[in-house]
Amino acid sequence: MDATSSIAYFSMEIAVEPGMPTYAGGLGILAGDTVRAAADLRIPMVAVTLLHRKGYFYQRVSSSGEQTEEPVAWSVEDHVTEVPARITVGIEGRDVAVRAWRYKVHGAGGHVVPVYFLDTDLPENAPQDRVLTHQLYGGDSHYRLCQEAILGLGGVRILRALGDGRVGRYHMNEGHSAFLVLELVEEHAREAGREVPGMADVHAVRERCVFTTHTPVPAGHDKYPVDLVEKVIGTRPEFAMSDVFCCDSEVNMTFLALNLSRYVNGVAKKHGEVTRHMFASHTIDSITNGVHMTTWVSPAFAEVFDRHIPGWREDNFSLRYALSIPKAEIWQAHHDAKRELLDFVNRTTNAGLELETFTIGFARRMTPYKRPDLLFHDPERLRQIAGSVGPVQVICSGKAHPSDQEGKEIIRRLTEAAHALQGDVNVVFVGNYDMALGQLLTAGVDLWLNTPHPPMEASGTSGMKAAANGVPSLSVLDGWWIEGCIEGVTGWAIGDARNGAVTDEVNHTRDAEDLLRRLEKAILPMFYTERDRFLDVMRHAIALNASFFNTQRMMQQYVLKAYYL
Repeated sequence: MDATSSIAYFSMEIAVEPGMPTYAGGLGILAGDTVRAAADLRIPMVAVTLLHRKGYFYQRVSSSGEQTEEPVAWSVEDHVTEVPARITVGIEGRDVAVRAWRYKVHGAGGHVVPVYFLDTDLPENAPQDRVLTHQLYGGDSHYRLCQEAILGLGGVRILRALGDGRVGRYHMNEGHSAFLVLELVEEHAREAGREVPGMADVHAVRERCVFTTHTPVPAGHDKYPVDLVEKVIGTRPEFAMSDVFCCDSEVNMTFLALNLSRYVNGVAKKHGEVTRHMFASHTIDSITNGVHMTTWVSPAFAEVFDRHIPGWREDNFSLRYALSIPKAEIWQAHHDAKRELLDFVNRTTNAGLELETFTIGFARRMTPYKRPDLLFHDPERLRQIAGSVGPVQVICSGKAHPSDQEGKEIIRRLTEAAHALQGDVNVVFVGNYDMALGQLLTAGVDLWLNTPHPPMEASGTSGMKAAANGVPSLSVLDGWWIEGCIEGVTGWAIGDARNGAVTDEVNHTRDAEDLLRRLEKAILPMFYTERDRFLDVMRHAIALNASFFNTQRMMQQYVLKAYYL
């Protein structure tokens, strides 16, 4: 690939701004940060995703902890511009018309990365086809498969219709878009004058594709019965190529992407190791995720950085100089961010959170492996710690997938814990976790908590956002935190490095006890009686973690490892 070619970045979800519900969580947030960093670095990139008119869902949580879901109402035309190009994708033998809407992501120096949102809600389509792009991760496997066909096959076609013939690399962010390789193989065969694609076409396409996997457990990879795939997109010659499709009775989208990619990576060093065990026949590298500093640094901290580290937006590595920022200014910026968060939470929940009280933040997708209720494993112990060492308040947030009953049960348990601890530890669950709330939370709490079941946290990025605002983490050693944790310097670990081992046995009681022990013996005493030391940890979180775990560094690694070599 030469320097004049562009990268086409495909993702099922991309978070470009809070007012557009085109994302569900971490994957979409990362995709948005990736595109923003590409624009800052003037990387020639174009992004492709789907237009989710109904979003993921709007969450409501009752006083008893019952989650209900509603479609998200938003005005498409207020945010994106329709482009004239039209293409069709064959779905069950019908030609489904697809249009695209363009959103322009502007980089710090004015460079623009266009994001194209594919949409089937057109009057010429049958009613069942008009809704195919409406709901992110909605419907059954048939609905999801249709969406992935539109994203992969339709995404390549829309780029051609837009006249973008200079794509040198196709970057698949997860396996949802893997059908794009089928389109590229058949396109290469046609250009070579062959009616039936062969391995020469496969090898040529493999040189143009890059794949990033985010899922460290087999159950998280999309798989479809072969007969369902053939029903939806028809029988294709690639199905007979074992080196391409690698299937018997089912199509594994991750294998399809792996088999047709010249470069494959996990999203943290540990995740790369776990993924190599899962797919031992493939060469898999790792590029640790990051976050877009300009997006996630709070206004109060941005003002401090502007004074003391001019140019930090263009050079995130310069945040290492945060060690020279006066502690009083660090604390004032944090105080301002915390006040903004607590004002919002108190206004929307009537929780009565207090500015001077040590505040723990936990916001994740509500699902069992995230262990959102680990902090409340021993509520009496937590109550005693808050009474004897210093007051504690907790802000929780996160959505459970509509079909994830275990996730919904976790929200109910968190609500029960809040009721049980009332008067001693103020616990509040804030509904409808989204990009805007994430910005407030990661900047405004005093401690960011993360409690995954190792090794199921591929990377995690919310703790990186917290670090950008001087908020240290207390986290299980999994994902990025294995690389980012320096005990008592950038934050604190729950358990030890053995927690990151590939094992099915995790002692929840041990981890819960260690979590509370860290709070009681190290973190709360430091916050309440050794504020200078706590401020040292805050400064090191910025200088050591924010200066490295950012998308500027991440994208430079993609350029050097994946795009231009």
